[in-house]
Amino acid sequence: MATNQYRPLSRGPVRRIGSTVLIYAVLIFGAVIILTPFLLSFMTGLKSPVQFSNTSSLSLPSPITWANFQELFGPDHNFISPIAVTVQMTVVILVVQLGCSILAAYAFARLSFPGRDIIFWAYLATMMIPAVTTIVPLYGMFTAVGLRNTFWALVLPTLFGSPYAIFLLREYFRGVPDDLEAAARIDGCGTLRVLWYVVIPYSRPIIATLTVITVVSHWNNFLWPRVITSGPDWAVLTVATADLQSQYNGNWTLVMAATTLALLPLIVIYLIFQRQIVNSISIGGFK
Repeated sequence: MATNQYRPLSRGPVRRIGSTVLIYAVLIFGAVIILTPFLLSFMTGLKSPVQFSNTSSLSLPSPITWANFQELFGPDHNFISPIAVTVQMTVVILVVQLGCSILAAYAFARLSFPGRDIIFWAYLATMMIPAVTTIVPLYGMFTAVGLRNTFWALVLPTLFGSPYAIFLLREYFRGVPDDLEAAARIDGCGTLRVLWYVVIPYSRPIIATLTVITVVSHWNNFLWPRVITSGPDWAVLTVATADLQSQYNGNWTLVMAATTLALLPLIVIYLIFQRQIVNSISIGGFK
């Protein structure tokens, strides 16, 4: 009888601890895989060309040198101009594209007009067209009107709305409670005021997420700027970084220093908007 009073220890806590350890191990492994290239880029940018060629790429820079970063802003490369052009291009595209996408998404989500769904799905279908197939027609158009190698040639192809942004915003706007919009209209708000004072504040998480996506995609854009511009006047950061290499010289220390500079603004933007991005994911999953 006495032996029946003892029960075997439950395996539930042990299993939970084991699963937690396994999850964190997978996350740490994934973080190492993702962060290692960025760390190697920064380490390579701090090495001299001689040190880079004579030591392992995994070795720490010894001694640390900032000569590569200084050379980027010297008279030979003048990276101030590509950075300025990239910032201007990204800001203009972000403001106009996001504004047009918000207006279009609100119309598709909350307004009723003939052919609304047909127009939306037809526009969304353009996402299935590879962007590379439009390079030659766009180049011919901009060359014909004399806009080749200009600032407007960089921004116009993607300025007025994005199918991806409109799709995400439309789905989010459809989740805005009808009571909020009805209360605003009772107070005398028109369509634009409802959008500005009700829908946009409610949708800040998804707008912040699209801000990061838009900035990253156009900050890193390479193919179209490479095709439509020539020379240093309107070279963006990605093109200027590629031009650091020549047929006979990789200039890897300079390239990695330029890559590190290009990454820093994106990291800062993500750190600023990370809470809104997490909120948009959690709210979207809850819906």
